[in-house]
Amino acid sequence: MREEATAFVPGHITGFFSAHPDDDPTKAGSRGAGLTLTDGVEVTVEPAVRAESTIVLDGEEIEIDPVTTVLETLDAPARVEAESDLPIGAGFGVSGAMALGTALAANHVFERKLSENELVTIAHGAEVQAGTGLGDVVAQAHGGIPIRLEPGGPQTNTLDAIPARARVEYVTFGQLSTAEVLSGETDRLSAAGTEALSRIVEEPTLRSFMYASRRFARETGLLTEDVKGTIEDVIAVDGQASMAMLGETVFALGTGLSDAGYDPCVCATHPAGALLR
Repeated sequence: MREEATAFVPGHITGFFSAHPDDDPTKAGSRGAGLTLTDGVEVTVEPAVRAESTIVLDGEEIEIDPVTTVLETLDAPARVEAESDLPIGAGFGVSGAMALGTALAANHVFERKLSENELVTIAHGAEVQAGTGLGDVVAQAHGGIPIRLEPGGPQTNTLDAIPARARVEYVTFGQLSTAEVLSGETDRLSAAGTEALSRIVEEPTLRSFMYASRRFARETGLLTEDVKGTIEDVIAVDGQASMAMLGETVFALGTGLSDAGYDPCVCATHPAGALLR
């Protein structure tokens, strides 16, 4: 057993998706596309002093079900300390990042000797089971601008990607409950996501991704007034922007938000997936 290990997991913004439930959480998931970000989550794992796991995010002890499930699955009672550049519940895949980072670091500390695909499967299944996400984990493990062609963990998921890199700006107005949206009627959402995926497969470019994402946000009725107004402001200055799924967040490529007069957070697409420090 090692003293500690640290993993970095990029944030992930989903532009559009379709939901695909399954009794097996490792086979359930989503199809869609998104951006992984250089802004992300750093997760440090060390053995628990009294065999009781604790989870700390940005200095505050919290409960995150996917992380607890990962630790239980790996039989790894631990103290998990995470530092995040990103807000929770705003569409950046923070819970997925914490689950995946915990899996990678705990595997190293407790010498479980599992493969990357096995660890991604555990983290993905934990996310789906908790209702906090459907596709962030597999995207964060891949990095870049991943296109999820099939749902589920690595054993069933087929990934492609848009071969590009970009500066990314974002502003956040609040939280949306991923669990509430995913537990509701998703037929309309999935139909729009399937159409968006067809477009991006036919033309795998950033411009096509932004157009498909914006259309998806509009057709699913998920746009809030703040998000809608901000996207319109960016378009008015010839920028490209859309809504992060699922959060009250607007993301733009290049300097779209800055040009529209906003004071955004700035990062870039992450060239690689999650990794141990």
